[in-house]
Amino acid sequence: MSNLVNERELASSLDCPIVDGKRQVQHVTPHSAEVGGIPVNRALPRRQRRLIGAWCFLDHIGPADFAADDPGLRVGPHPHIGLQTFTWMIEGEILHRDSLGTAQVIRPGPVNLMTAGRGISHTEESLSGEATLHAAQLWIALPEADRATDPRFDHYPSLPRWHEEGTELTLLVGEFAGHRAPTLTFSPLVALDLTSPRGSQLRLPLRADFEYGLLPLEGDLEVEGDTFATHELAYLGRGRDEVTVTLPAGGRVLLVGGEPLGEEILIWWNFVGHSKAEISEAQRDWEAESPRFGSIPEFDGPRLTPPPLPWKA
Repeated sequence: MSNLVNERELASSLDCPIVDGKRQVQHVTPHSAEVGGIPVNRALPRRQRRLIGAWCFLDHIGPADFAADDPGLRVGPHPHIGLQTFTWMIEGEILHRDSLGTAQVIRPGPVNLMTAGRGISHTEESLSGEATLHAAQLWIALPEADRATDPRFDHYPSLPRWHEEGTELTLLVGEFAGHRAPTLTFSPLVALDLTSPRGSQLRLPLRADFEYGLLPLEGDLEVEGDTFATHELAYLGRGRDEVTVTLPAGGRVLLVGGEPLGEEILIWWNFVGHSKAEISEAQRDWEAESPRFGSIPEFDGPRLTPPPLPWKA
């Protein structure tokens, strides 16, 4: 995956147009695929929308049910630089291991955040006996000034939760409606999970200097009269101070937003960088088994191999 994002060129697309006095909402169609038999819908990056704030990658994984003899998710050691990986589990459990020595079972409820910085590697695998997997996995691009920060892993079991209009809201990162999450950030961001057992309509306050997107994870979503199917991203742009959303019974929606990053970023394989040279160096280091990315001896499988670079290193 290679995506060069020039925020200067995209600046005019951050504000959704106003037609007949109504600000429009952009439909962003996901890329759907199966990875090891697990359905994955990628909402970011797409041709219509590369970034929302510093959020540069958004996969809706599952829901998937595994047979008794199916090992489920099993992703071998692979590297990251220049980003934070952000895991929000809805159903199931997976074991995260990384080159810092972290071993954390990721379950529904907490936020799990890995900051790659200058370099880290990790693995992900379903626990034995797990029959279901449903999650959202996101990447956050680190600003250029913080791209070489120390790698770390943070687990946040306690997050702000409250109810409005029959909807449970969980603040995953940032500030929203007087609540603040403890989650580590390097740029102004927000993420919010909304779950409605019986269906509801509610008005969400927004920051006009942020751009926002809404992703239905369960059930369709209505945004001010416009319907979005499950997996289909609703891009709100910036310049709004509120939005009205309607969730069906059993509906679940993820809201992400942030201040526009204003920097060029390059995404290639598992790396996020600010130049081709930076990405090329990281790939060479991984292929050479440099100590930069450490090792995970507890995982009994091979390291992942990157595809050839699409440019001359």
